[in-house]
Amino acid sequence: MAVYANQTIIKYGVGFGSALAMSVSFALNKSIGWAIIHGLLGWFYVVYAWLFKAY
Repeated sequence: MAVYANQTIIKYGVGFGSALAMSVSFALNKSIGWAIIHGLLGWFYVVYAWLFKAY
């Protein structure tokens, strides 16, 4: 049972990270191409934007 719960959490966490990365990327760069690339990179872009982007 615990294995199934962990797989579900990871599955939805990755999906949320990709969606968040795409929306942040598009808001900052106004480019669909960059949003797709950042969506593929997921959480890496979210952390990068949080650390290095000035809002």
